Amino acid sequence: MKVLLNGHFFSQAAPDAFLEACTMANLDWSQCSAVESIPGKVSGAWVLKGTRMPVSAIFENLEAGANIDDIMEWFDGLDREQVKAVIEFAARSLDKAPAYTP
Repeated sequence: MKVLLNGHFFSQAAPDAFLEACTMANLDWSQCSAVESIPGKVSGAWVLKGTRMPVSAIFENLEAGANIDDIMEWFDGLDREQVKAVIEFAARSLDKAPAYTP
């Protein structure tokens, strides 16, 4: 099954291209309203707002073959819309031209 996010198709069975693009991109998570970084909370890592779920854990689980339904089942207290917002933010970020500094 393939998922369409902002004009990009990604396979749920093999999301490597999407995940590699997300980890290689320098994403400015401060622009994503679904996440927060608070010093002293999960060592200041970006987490889903109101939770202790690191954004990185979402992508690690996707990379391991999980889908959103799996993540929702495995981690209590998550909001499906927040998880989707994080994935969509990363996908939208792929559409932006990279900023090059000379």
